[in-house]
Amino acid sequence: MIEGTVNLRQLLCAALAAAVFSMPAVAAERPGEAAFRALYKDLVETNTTHSIGDCTLASKRMATRLKAAGFADADLNVFVPEGLPLDGGLIATFAGSDPKLGAVMLLAHLDVVEAKREDWTRDPFTLVEDGGYFYARGSADDKAQAAIWTDTLVRLKASGAKPKRTIKLVLSCGEESLPRINNIRWLIEKHPDWLKADFALNEGGGGALKPDGTPLALSFQAGEKVTQNFQIVATNPGGHSSVPRPDNAVYALATALNRVGSYEFPIRFNDVTRQTFSALGKMTPGPMGEAMLKLVANPDDKAADAAVSRDPRFHSMLRTTCVATRIEGGHAINALPQRATADINCRMFPTDSPADVGAQLKAAIGDAPVTIAPIPPVNPVNAPPPLKGEVYDKAVAVAAKHFPGVPMVPSMSTGATDARFLIAAGLPTYGVPGLLSDGSSNAHGLNERISVEWLMKGRDYLFDLVKAYAGVK
Repeated sequence: MIEGTVNLRQLLCAALAAAVFSMPAVAAERPGEAAFRALYKDLVETNTTHSIGDCTLASKRMATRLKAAGFADADLNVFVPEGLPLDGGLIATFAGSDPKLGAVMLLAHLDVVEAKREDWTRDPFTLVEDGGYFYARGSADDKAQAAIWTDTLVRLKASGAKPKRTIKLVLSCGEESLPRINNIRWLIEKHPDWLKADFALNEGGGGALKPDGTPLALSFQAGEKVTQNFQIVATNPGGHSSVPRPDNAVYALATALNRVGSYEFPIRFNDVTRQTFSALGKMTPGPMGEAMLKLVANPDDKAADAAVSRDPRFHSMLRTTCVATRIEGGHAINALPQRATADINCRMFPTDSPADVGAQLKAAIGDAPVTIAPIPPVNPVNAPPPLKGEVYDKAVAVAAKHFPGVPMVPSMSTGATDARFLIAAGLPTYGVPGLLSDGSSNAHGLNERISVEWLMKGRDYLFDLVKAYAGVK
């Protein structure tokens, strides 16, 4: 998942009082679990960082496993963008018997965020099982999903399954490192026919566990906030530092940043977030739950907004947010600065456009002597895909068998994934439920981890979910 993001797992955990987490008893080994563990280990231990990693190698290794399960070479497309030999991906196709049914796409990204060995307790590129968790960079984001999707195709092919609907596995590179290449964006531009499908299943959903380790709720993610970066620039003739002047570029930038920092974007709701906060309000005891329900009923309720927005995760779900992430200025310690810049990272609510957000930032900055402009690329703004119909209904139906009595809560991600490009291209993309979490994965951070038991239970659910979509009995 690109940069930081808040999904329903974190929101639900935030809504609960802190308590000691206890891991449920480990179940007996599942069908094909040993093979899945080997595939997962192979994928996690293939370094796919932006600096020295090799997504092409990871793609080839997954293609090798699929070929061993019975896929023909013609069904396995390891593609490599021109001039970027390490940034390849994989498209594997399991043809369905009914040509009238479009494909279901299983989407996951192979690349991971950087990790320094000296900062981690364990080697970040060696999969370690300890205390009921798998530890490694990418163990959760997003190689758990990639491994489950690949394993699903391996199991289906090896079992002789005959899907009615075509299943299309897409393992991409560049989701975490867009400035160099993003495979999904590249494929849309260069080979859109390779991505033809009726809908796609992606990261971003999951679910949350109670403090006692039992399921609290499943998350079905539809839509996400849009990332857009802006740069604020202050310039000045400069001069010798022994003769200060009031019009200083650093001071001008500081004034602008203070104004951006104090600006509050208005509350926004869409069908997804309205359902999210309605469900959370009913599930959350006390004043916080009451405030959520009041805010859904009246988005202009300032007291309810203040109560809910005390938690930064809820605050982010309710509106566009913009935050300064990098600054740079001056050219010598004994010279007045001629230039000072700041990068502003905005996570826009899906109904806000880059132009509108830029205009609000400009108005907030006011008369500070700076300029502000969007940093390319300007990202697409998409309405959330529909929650009604086959995709959502089958997810709920299969969940009732695997997680009886556990509610399914629609959610919108506050971060950004490759779904934003697919949705803009007309392909509805959803974050699937199933990989429940206690909120401690620390994706992108130190000692990233995922629960062994809930990874395996998520694998069980997602396998049956793909079978349901593909019409496999």
